Amino acid sequence: MKNIAWIFLCMAPLWADGKGVIESLYAKRDVPLTADPKARHWKDAVPAITENGPTGEPVPGHRTEIRSLWTDKNLYLLFTCPYEELNLKADPDLTKDTWRLWEWDVAEVFVGAEMDKIWHYREYQVSPQGEWIDLDIDRKAPLPQGGMLWNSGYKVKARIDKEKKIWYGEFQIPIESINGAVAKAGSEMRINFYRMQGKKPNGYKMMAWQPTGARNYHVPESFGRLRLAGK
Repeated sequence: MKNIAWIFLCMAPLWADGKGVIESLYAKRDVPLTADPKARHWKDAVPAITENGPTGEPVPGHRTEIRSLWTDKNLYLLFTCPYEELNLKADPDLTKDTWRLWEWDVAEVFVGAEMDKIWHYREYQVSPQGEWIDLDIDRKAPLPQGGMLWNSGYKVKARIDKEKKIWYGEFQIPIESINGAVAKAGSEMRINFYRMQGKKPNGYKMMAWQPTGARNYHVPESFGRLRLAGK
């Protein structure tokens, strides 16, 4: 049965993308990571909204906003994440990848720009505590340790507002680390945004910008598009 599902994945039409499009605004220079949507450089960035689970079901109280900027070198993404109760890893280590970070609260970006190889993309994560992991994902020929040995050189910053029960996660991703991506106005990347929040079994929530149709985020046929706006 798994082999049959894999065949269908490989044969999926390249035009079967999600409908969502997010525009990334151009910034003339790189900006500091603030994890603050009120920072001046974020004021004109129109957010994409994530408020449903991966199969399209509503997830009340977790309306997540994602904003994007780009420069000649980097792609910036800022998540604004309401929460009910955080599920955090004890003794966070911010000096190296945190394996299985997705078992705790996390915001995730899956992105690739090889339109003829949609099964190959890059995964970037940040936790409310600022933990991180980046992965090189190849659905046809999985890499050792799930692609964890790859290093993108990206940076993250996170901040928790306990009073408002919102956490913020910001990414600075080198555009050259995104397979096939070009830092050029009008360029597009295939992308999806996800969250995991809360503790299993009853408090656990999954959120996806573009529904995948399954309790699984690794469905590249569902990805939407990120477009680099003009300079």
